[in-house]
Amino acid sequence: MSFERYNPRLTESKWQKIWDDNKTFRTRNDNSARKYYVLEMFPYPSGRIHMGHVRNYTMGDVVARFKRAKGFNVLHPMGWDAFGMPAENAARQNKTHPAKWTYANIDSMRAQLKSMGLSIDWSREIATCNPHYYKHQQAMFLDLLEAGLVHRKKSKVNWDPVDHTVLANEQVIDGRGWRSGALVEQKELTQWFLKITDVSEELLSGLDGLDRWPEKVRLMQKNWIGKSEGCLLRFILNKNETSHNHIDVFTTRPDTLFGAKFIAIAPDHPIASTLAKNDHELKSFIEECQRGGTSIAALETAEKKGFKTQITIQHPFDNNLSLPLYVVNFVLMDYGTGAIFGCPAHDQRDFDFAKLFNLGFTRVISPADQSSEDILEKAYDGDGLLINSHFLDGMTSAQAKTEVIKRLEKNLIDGVPQAQRQINYRLRDWGISRQRYWGCPIPVIHCEKCGTLPVPKNQLPVTLPDDVTFEKAGNPLDHHPSWKHTTCPKCNGKAIRETDTMDTFVDSSWYFARFTDPRNETGPVSKSNADHWLPVDQYIGGIEHAILHLLYARFFTRAMKRIGLLSVDEPFDGLFTQGMVVHETYKSPEGEWLQPSEISIKVGPDGRNAIKLSNGSPVVIGAIEKMSKSKRNTIDPEDIIQSLGADTARLFMLSDSPPDRDVIWSEEGVNGCYKYVQQLWRLLNDISLLEDTSSHEKISFSHEALSVRQEVHSHLERVEENIERLRFNTAIAEIRKLTNFISDHLAKCTSSPSRDLAYAYREAGDYIVRMFAPIMPHLAEECWALLGHSNLVAESQWPVLDRSLTIKTDIILPIQINGKKRGDISVSISANEEVIRAAVLELDFVKSALNNMQPKKIIIVPKRIINVVI
Repeated sequence: MSFERYNPRLTESKWQKIWDDNKTFRTRNDNSARKYYVLEMFPYPSGRIHMGHVRNYTMGDVVARFKRAKGFNVLHPMGWDAFGMPAENAARQNKTHPAKWTYANIDSMRAQLKSMGLSIDWSREIATCNPHYYKHQQAMFLDLLEAGLVHRKKSKVNWDPVDHTVLANEQVIDGRGWRSGALVEQKELTQWFLKITDVSEELLSGLDGLDRWPEKVRLMQKNWIGKSEGCLLRFILNKNETSHNHIDVFTTRPDTLFGAKFIAIAPDHPIASTLAKNDHELKSFIEECQRGGTSIAALETAEKKGFKTQITIQHPFDNNLSLPLYVVNFVLMDYGTGAIFGCPAHDQRDFDFAKLFNLGFTRVISPADQSSEDILEKAYDGDGLLINSHFLDGMTSAQAKTEVIKRLEKNLIDGVPQAQRQINYRLRDWGISRQRYWGCPIPVIHCEKCGTLPVPKNQLPVTLPDDVTFEKAGNPLDHHPSWKHTTCPKCNGKAIRETDTMDTFVDSSWYFARFTDPRNETGPVSKSNADHWLPVDQYIGGIEHAILHLLYARFFTRAMKRIGLLSVDEPFDGLFTQGMVVHETYKSPEGEWLQPSEISIKVGPDGRNAIKLSNGSPVVIGAIEKMSKSKRNTIDPEDIIQSLGADTARLFMLSDSPPDRDVIWSEEGVNGCYKYVQQLWRLLNDISLLEDTSSHEKISFSHEALSVRQEVHSHLERVEENIERLRFNTAIAEIRKLTNFISDHLAKCTSSPSRDLAYAYREAGDYIVRMFAPIMPHLAEECWALLGHSNLVAESQWPVLDRSLTIKTDIILPIQINGKKRGDISVSISANEEVIRAAVLELDFVKSALNNMQPKKIIIVPKRIINVVI
């Protein structure tokens, strides 16, 4: 019997409306229920979803639907990371308001995400640019200020000259702004900071408990926090041309002190500033350094530069050795003390600098596996035995460190020991001030008489003015004629609002908590609901947020705990970082990037060739790269959803490769998934025609029916296990194997199957639909209805696994006749050779081949193969 092909365009919108009308995915706050919170990193509302979104949100949706079927009360919300520079840039370019542009994009992307069939509780939707959201953020800022976790100070900052705003160190990539790509400069501004350094050790030690996070992410955060155990050394200035008589240096390698060749200080070190007052050449050098970035990564990759001062420094142990003092571009004032001692033989950065200035090197550490006479071609930064170090010679590195500190602790300089044990962290406080309009206003007021004061909480939210212009560069709030002018809450005199807005990473550092009760107006969260739902059980997003977002969210969770809003320390119990979606690139002979829709590919004797559709000219097929607008190798998800259906797109995104690896988009792969959708539809149509024997009295299963049920339950066990472990591609492979098995088995039925076999087939149909329902939910609903069910598969339980059917009692053995395979036989796994031989001789195809003769012999390879020799 023939059936109409499955039509996703009609079916998918139908089921989406039914889910919406029934409020199928609305989540209740029931603190007595078994909860599961799955969340994907929320998107920036750019206006269009891309294939990365399809993959990310499909993964989360599979987990949400699977856990719901397993009986959990599932929270699966969606929101919008809606503040930021792109909206301001669009406002400038399109003569529109950032809010209008943002909300229009949200409407567009919401519709696109809904077309994917995501099981999202849209009643909890939030947008960070909405005053109902950011008023609570402002209230938290004031609470954190009162708790001592916020402070304001002058600081060197990374300045983006294109976006005209400050960037955090984490937002400077290879010396450039993470959004604009402009070379970052240094400026000194008064900034607001969140004191993330107060919990450096907590953030570091907390990583040990995150055993459901990727190891690479934990390592990245560990390195970024950068705990260093060392000591503070106090060096005495020989030639005192300043008011300073010593320089403090933090080092983790006091054992290399006898290899010191110079002292280096940051351009903004107080001694450098003092010397520059009377040295125009040094002043120019410092100004040149300030045009570079302030991030550690930028300094590590920058060309090493230095300025030799007239100051020399006394070596702590060798009175005959004076060390020259340099001002350099690779030392940060806000890391350690802003000063280092340079040991070229045992630090590669110092080695490079010493080569530049011909300072030489003295090797003081000898590796255990090398001779001390080896020629040094690069710095050796490992441990070993001390050489050329006077009283330290022959000691291990660890012993030498202890001895140096022990001796110098006894020397007092200005009443302070010359060496003090100390722990340092690479992590800096989080500067959150941004000089832009489209962000959360910082709720403080500046009064000339009373100083800086918090906005009274009953005046929150401090909302953004609507009547702004973007004709001038810089912050529109600073240019606004009236918004910043206000009244001091203390003296009622004239005052000025803070015109800086918050870094948008503040917005995304607590949104997961707001989702637990997003309509609560009494505070940022309802503590009982937040404590019930948090931490997020499964968080899904890109590896690119390993430091920026995830570290800030971990800090903010601890900060919210400190002010009494939460009880948890960690926001995300499980983290999964998905791979990217990549595609071939195409270029015309003129060097023009072409979209996949603009070319045609044909496979011939000489391989794959591409031509441009518009004129038939040859096209160069380039490398497979991440989908990007610049390379034009993008595929619009909406085109795929409209033509082949959301389920096809979802299936391809999950089946083509392991979820933590990149998936290569290919037309062949997508079309193959669409064919499989049609195959499932045909199979379930065939099964729907079988007699429903589920209501009959207890059925006695034949060996054939039992083998079908065993196959179904064995695959169910593996599908369940793989979804639990987020191995979506392997789970899909198991479903496809089962589909093929049932299809083949059903095709062999030449007549109506017996009651027991019909039961097995109907059970297989039910189980297959429920197994692929999290992956292809629209098709599953259509097939579920086809099988006669009156409820939604989205509201059905996960199939019950009968473990007695997963214990193998039989084994399938291939049978050869004179070395060629002719068929198979199912025998008990414990059957002896005599029983197997007798069973083989009863098979029709064996009898036909023997033609009433006896075989010369029957060779049985246990549990592998049988060969009948005639």
